[in-house]
Amino acid sequence: MHLFYTPDLSETIYTLDETESKHCIRVLRLNTHDIVHLIDGRGGFYKAKITDPNPKKCTLEIIKSTKEYGKRNHYLHIAIAPTKNIDRFEWFLEKATEIGIDEITPILCEHSERKVIKNDRFEKIVISAIKQSVKAYKPRINGITEIRQFLSQDFKGDKFIAHCEDNQKNLLKTVYKQGNNALILIGPEGDFSPEEIKLSRENKFIEISLGESRLRTETAGLVACHTINLMNE
Repeated sequence: MHLFYTPDLSETIYTLDETESKHCIRVLRLNTHDIVHLIDGRGGFYKAKITDPNPKKCTLEIIKSTKEYGKRNHYLHIAIAPTKNIDRFEWFLEKATEIGIDEITPILCEHSERKVIKNDRFEKIVISAIKQSVKAYKPRINGITEIRQFLSQDFKGDKFIAHCEDNQKNLLKTVYKQGNNALILIGPEGDFSPEEIKLSRENKFIEISLGESRLRTETAGLVACHTINLMNE
């Protein structure tokens, strides 16, 4: 399947940008009447045929459209502290997108070792991942947000915080209810501070465990993502 990301698609005739046109015609060597598929990042999945194989502005005709393609019965938002090694965070973005996630917010915590991120690069990683996994919805990637500001934001659904303090915590899979929207906080390499955990409780976040192992930040994020998706299959 040849798949292209077309976020501005709105008509039955569409022209790929120069980069995608070159890839389509020069690299994939497609030609007139060949079939391609398109995703708009908003749930639209389209079947199209090439009408003009111009390597600078390849024109397509939409011949079939599907709305809400692959729509899930829940909304998953993970707020996670970017790792010192940014490659690890980018790995999380890629894999969480492939598994299924709706929104990601990088958060700035007291123990955060990385305070600057490049959202443009994150967007490219996520777009590549939705094409790889054939997903019609593109996750929303927010700018980095200070955790105290983030905790005060409204969310309609279940709210959880995963941390390493030794108090009694239930596993995520035992407290999350299938079909509910979920917001999950994942802290930095040095974990959340006691004050941040206290503040999360005051904002009605449920403390959870992701298992007996002490996980890296990016692994914890992926385990949380996979758990929610697995419970909703």
